[in-house]
Amino acid sequence: MLEALEDSPALFIHGARQCGKTTLARHVGGRLGHTYLSFDDDNQRQSAQADPVGFVRALPHKVILDEIQRVPELLTSLKAAIDASREAGRFILTGSANALLLPRLADSLAGRMALLRLRPLARCEVAGKRSRLLAHLLDSADLGTSLALRQHQPLGLDLAALIVAGGYPTALERASERRRAAWYRDYGTALIQRDIQDIANIRHLDSLPRLLELAAGQTARLFNASDLAAPFAISRPTIREYLTLLEQVFLLEQLQPWHRNRLSRLVKTPKLHLADTGLASALLGVGSAALWEDKALLGQLLETFIYQELRKQADWSGQDFRFYHYRDKDKLEVDIVIEQGRKVAGVEVKASATVTRRDFKGLRRLKDASQGQFAAGIVLYDGDSVLPFGDNLFAVPIAELAVA
Repeated sequence: MLEALEDSPALFIHGARQCGKTTLARHVGGRLGHTYLSFDDDNQRQSAQADPVGFVRALPHKVILDEIQRVPELLTSLKAAIDASREAGRFILTGSANALLLPRLADSLAGRMALLRLRPLARCEVAGKRSRLLAHLLDSADLGTSLALRQHQPLGLDLAALIVAGGYPTALERASERRRAAWYRDYGTALIQRDIQDIANIRHLDSLPRLLELAAGQTARLFNASDLAAPFAISRPTIREYLTLLEQVFLLEQLQPWHRNRLSRLVKTPKLHLADTGLASALLGVGSAALWEDKALLGQLLETFIYQELRKQADWSGQDFRFYHYRDKDKLEVDIVIEQGRKVAGVEVKASATVTRRDFKGLRRLKDASQGQFAAGIVLYDGDSVLPFGDNLFAVPIAELAVA
């Protein structure tokens, strides 16, 4: 963040509500002399909407503008102010809508702002540790030597509890699963009723909570608009538009398929992932005990949990990690594919405490498809040891996600 403020006129911190954007902006901006203004304040918002040019002219020299997506009228004036003076670090903007999916914001500030994506807390953050698994994964020699002697306790039922807890700080402060689930349900409803209406006028707002619940049931599965549209008297194109809105406010995301142009036998359908497994669990009405008993659902939510944990680690790294999934016409698949430069790595997720050679079939196919650029493949499982399963293939305990 500090590096971006040293070379970019504006820094845009975007991410879901309640994940810590405002806290981070005020903590850093306060030390650098930025004044804080929030567009959740009705007076500030109406003033900016009524006279955007005058509002920007009257701003302090350094300023934090919180929830900027609520005042799209301001973007043209901010663009003009930045063009008039390219001084680095003047504006810190935050938003609970994805800047990359909002054309007006992206077009107005393209080339003028650095982007920082903030996600809910990772489990290693909660534990006060920093996982190096992602870095090890893209260096197979490092993976084999650095992790070989590590031992972990299998998580068992605690794994289901971690999934259900999710990563939002406010939810994690609550003492019981029941109270956390209530927070997540209220949170989803509030985002739909307020933030989505800030960025779009839709006719069937009452359909969105049900659509989000259905999407939670489809997490970690191939995207199928027909299945999601079936319960509604709404067209598939409209359902797709509504899913895009849910993606814009960081409630869900699509994981694109990995492929090389020469490989025509790959399935090119994205996967759907909820942004947080605590939210998904609350929408589906399952606590940790019920989730532990439902092994099929446990597998789905665990895959989303692992995917989100790795995305959080990638965000901290400052490196360009790109995420995909892999599936071919023979139905061999890899849950998560990670690219860094020309290196390719694969992650398969398994909820059980045992692992066999068969669990590596998809990773071996990915290795063949990578044409010499395969760094490593791992099966994350609920075991206690890192185990080799062939050239650059390892079984790795899920608990490795939360160690230094």
